[in-house]
Formats: sequence, C-alpha cells, structure tokens
Amino acid sequence: MPQPLPTDLPIHSFTTATELETFLEHAHTTARGIWLRLTKKSKSKSPGTSTPTLTAAEAVETALCFGWIDGRSKSHDDASWLMRFTPRRPRSLWSKKNVATATRLLAEGRMRPAGLAQVEAAKADGRWDRAYDGVTVPGDLEAALRAAPGAVEAFEGMARGERYGALLRVQMAPVRSRARYVAALVERLVQGQPQTGSAEKRKREREPRERDLRSRRRLE
Repeated sequence: MPQPLPTDLPIHSFTTATELETFLEHAHTTARGIWLRLTKKSKSKSPGTSTPTLTAAEAVETALCFGWIDGRSKSHDDASWLMRFTPRRPRSLWSKKNVATATRLLAEGRMRPAGLAQVEAAKADGRWDRAYDGVTVPGDLEAALRAAPGAVEAFEGMARGERYGALLRVQMAPVRSRARYVAALVERLVQGQPQTGSAEKRKREREPRERDLRSRRRLE
C-alpha cells in the first residue's frame, strides 16, 4: 500500500549510479537534499514491477563522492522505499563504515572535489579518527537497561531517531564519563522523561522564544 509522500524534499528516482552522479554534478552545491526512491531487492527483477533503480550501496557511494550523506529511510510502496540524502553538515560525525568507503573511493580516483573537501575537513578537526562503529546497544547499556524495571520497554518504545541519538551519545562519550551517560539515560527512561535532543524537548525550548517574539511584535 502506498505511504504518504514526504514533502520536505523532492523525490527522485535513478536507474543507475551514473544517472545519480550526473544529477549531483549539477545539484550538489545548490540542492538542499532529495528523497531517493530505491527498488526493494525482492521486487527488482519481478515482472510487472516498476523500473529497477540503483542500489542503496551505490547511492551511498555516489553521495559520498560529492560530499553528501544518507539519512533516514521510509516506506514508499510495495515495490520500493525512500532514502534521504543531504549535503553533509559542518562537524557532522563520520561512521567507520563511511570512512572505509571514502578511503576506497579515494584510492579508486572516484572522489570529487566536494567529497574530498569533506574528508580533509574531517581529518583536520579529528572527526576522521573519531569515527564511530555502527550504532548498536553496547553491553554496558544493555545490562543497565535490564537491571532497571521498565527501562527495556521504554527504550524499545523510543522513536527510531531518538533511540539512534541516545545510542550515539553513549558511544561517543569519553571513557571517564561513559558510565554517567548510561546511568542518566536509564534514569530518564524509567522516569518517562524525553531524551536530550528529542523533538519534544526542542519544542518545549522553542515555545517560550516564540511567545516572546510574538509579544514583541504586538508591541511594535
């Protein structure tokens, strides 16, 4: 069943990595990003389905060449799904997987100037060497969750992006304060508090500023 289409960025579909490469050659410095439609593996060769697209792996590699990065994904229809791609933001963290991919792309001579600039910036400020592993639940956090009644259920009930952010903060925490990060996360889960950086927290922080702005406008 088709899902509601995202409206924040345009949806594009390319049959080959070369087509995406051609698009990014012209748009990588001007576009805010895109949703890329990708054919599901099980449907890519089925008769009667839509034209097969490039693969997610090909899309990620091509995006890295131009200084872009993949983001969240969402369902589209029975035969395809959507993956969000945007220009990499300044100070954006690198995963070890993308570091390895970018290193290979450099060796193969495929990296474009925009992608090379992102690599050099990450090496210069230390993000390259601080690249993180794939975000999974580490053993110390899992043990802490299981030791606190209700924490596992609360953790599993978090939105995907919120859970990802919480795991990443634990993973990137300095060794000397990691235990404190884990304890704080579990405590917030048990108490039912939104996690730091969550949409709910940002909304609460934004509302007083918006009220103040509206008040000032009425006085002008």
